[in-house]
Amino acid sequence: MDIDVYPAVNGNQYLKVSGRLDSHTYEALAERLGPLLAEQPRALVLDLAHLDYISSAGIRCILQARQALAPGHGHVLVLHPQAQIRRVLDLARAVPLDAIFNTTEALDAYLDQVQQQVLDGEIWGEGAPARED
Repeated sequence: MDIDVYPAVNGNQYLKVSGRLDSHTYEALAERLGPLLAEQPRALVLDLAHLDYISSAGIRCILQARQALAPGHGHVLVLHPQAQIRRVLDLARAVPLDAIFNTTEALDAYLDQVQQQVLDGEIWGEGAPARED
């Protein structure tokens, strides 16, 4: 498995994961994610265009990333998954279907929308008004 980490952009952290994400490789991804998740990015974007296989260990790694980002209202977003990866993610409910994007343009449009909603006070995020409930 290969993991490429790119500098965060607008609070969103990008990673490309390729090869096989399984019981032999998931620890390498978990180790790379640890410091990135500690920064509490708005979104962790996983580009899975070249991921050929994912096992339950890989699913667990993604679920743990979702749990780590939840306190800060962060999200795990999946970009360019191959059909078999998308199906496994769907079956495992590891990533909500509305958080899987087939194109970079669709992902960018989603991220633009989320940022505008935060600015407009419609959803919570850094700089959003304090909750009153």
